Amino acid sequence: MTLSALDWVILGAYFAVSAAIGLALAKRGASSLTQYFLSGRALPWWLAGTSMVATTFAADTPLAVTGLVAKYGVAGNWLWWNGALSGLLTVFFFSRLWRRSEVLTDVELTELRYAGRPAAALRAFRALYLALPINLIIMGWVTRAMVTILDVALGIDGWRAVLLLFGITAGYSILSGLWGVIVTDFFQFVVAMTGSVALAVFAIAAAGGVGPLVAATAAHYGDVDRALASFPPLAGGFLPLSTIFVFVAVQWWASWYPGAEPGGGGYVAQRILSAKDERHGLLATLWFNIAHYALRPWPWIIVALFAVGRYPGLANPEAGYVHAMVDLLPGGWRGLMLAAFAAAYMSTISTHLNWGASYLVNDVYLRFLARGGSAGSHGAPARGPVGESAGPGTTAGRAGAVLIGRLATVALMGLALVVMRLLGSVEAGWKLLLAVGSGTGLVLILRWYWWRVNAWSEIAAMVASFATAMLLLVVFGRDPTDPTGGDYAYVILVTTGVTTAVWLAVTFLTPPESEATLEAFYLKVRPGGPGWRRVAAPLGLPPEPAGGGKRNWLNWVASWAAVYAAVFGIGKLILGPRVEGALWLGASAAAFVLVARGLRRAAPAGGSA
Repeated sequence: MTLSALDWVILGAYFAVSAAIGLALAKRGASSLTQYFLSGRALPWWLAGTSMVATTFAADTPLAVTGLVAKYGVAGNWLWWNGALSGLLTVFFFSRLWRRSEVLTDVELTELRYAGRPAAALRAFRALYLALPINLIIMGWVTRAMVTILDVALGIDGWRAVLLLFGITAGYSILSGLWGVIVTDFFQFVVAMTGSVALAVFAIAAAGGVGPLVAATAAHYGDVDRALASFPPLAGGFLPLSTIFVFVAVQWWASWYPGAEPGGGGYVAQRILSAKDERHGLLATLWFNIAHYALRPWPWIIVALFAVGRYPGLANPEAGYVHAMVDLLPGGWRGLMLAAFAAAYMSTISTHLNWGASYLVNDVYLRFLARGGSAGSHGAPARGPVGESAGPGTTAGRAGAVLIGRLATVALMGLALVVMRLLGSVEAGWKLLLAVGSGTGLVLILRWYWWRVNAWSEIAAMVASFATAMLLLVVFGRDPTDPTGGDYAYVILVTTGVTTAVWLAVTFLTPPESEATLEAFYLKVRPGGPGWRRVAAPLGLPPEPAGGGKRNWLNWVASWAAVYAAVFGIGKLILGPRVEGALWLGASAAAFVLVARGLRRAAPAGGSA
């Protein structure tokens, strides 16, 4: 692909604006660790939510969607669309609780909820596990995708160009912390979506319109329904019924993986903790789920359908997206599309650098290594007013702590560069790492709503899920990496069953957390519900509904109905039949009205909506 002078101007302007934002926010982000890692807990919902969407819009995402559509048609996206059930549960039942906790990282919650050496060990392990293997693998994964894009699109050494992108991203992340990440995320998301929509428009035009595009796609798959159905067919489809059952009934609450943690967590929790208040945290997470599942994927799907008909013989179907970009875009638009991919890549990398560094600083260095870093009462860091830590070795307020944060970001940058070059071996270990999270979701949910869960419960869940998954993979030869096979559902169901039985048994065989720890957690977070009555009653507190009461259950059901109706409606409105699309969108709008009314009427425990 040859770039014109206008393309280079657009690319230059994009990088100039991204760097300028980072430099402009450097002073603001450097004032404290709360500013550096949580933007001073001052983010409005639209900024925090858009940052979540931008982070999950990585360079590899359009390519992955293209590969799914090429193999399975539009319905192939249910391999990730099923995650909306879990994401929307976080909106209504956990976002408020995260914001009330006022921790600096989701891992710090471990020593707010539990106490003693088991809690400390659990915190240290999860911090290192998330900051290093998981975080570095994700950065290496998206970097490989960006290298492929540059190799195919420009015919250059993609590694050299990616190192430049990585250096710019690390530069503003190191200087400005989460402030720079968040604001550049917003700018980068606008650029990335503009490029994606533009390429979809050019693809439809090149196909001769929507009708010829649908006809060409149907010819490839054999019929229109197989190509364009928004839900996998229940009989004779690419997904067995067992996998569809697991998607709908089990996986969303049972399995942990980055970006879709049952009970919330990771960079989603980081953005919630950065929000102005509980209401902004909830709305940010709701906006993220709407944009992530319903709005963002359709431009990619349109290009994928075009690529299926135009490039049927590609060895790697994912590359069809890049070939469409090379073949369809005129001068000027090529520069914008390359900027869009750069934006997608940089927004993901900047988040993972800042998020990973927050664990290394807050949960490893300041908690265990720094002088004076002993824990506060009941094993939790001693905290001062407005969410700042009182102690010199805890989360914030310590002289030089931001410098430590910057050094941690530099260290992650160096490690990420090493991982990028060793990606082959990293891919071989990806199944091993994710096995730790398979089946652990229920304990991460119930730790919020049942007083009897203790630190040993989480430790037992992680050990049991890892051991069970490895036994099934290595000894019995089950392969859970392909959801189109029967092994996928088998591994999920067996691992979840064994893990749940083990952690429940360990919970009742080990002593509960101390009354002081439980009371402190309840008074701070106020989760409510029958699972905390034993703690609330001695405190003289009235019974409170869990997570805001039955109204939030209705909000959750209405929200996932609204999101999935929007998914179906947008697709039908673009590809037809449009009347059916309008009906789906009408149903989505009605469901969103119910959610809006529910949010106004809900009376959450311990705080305002």
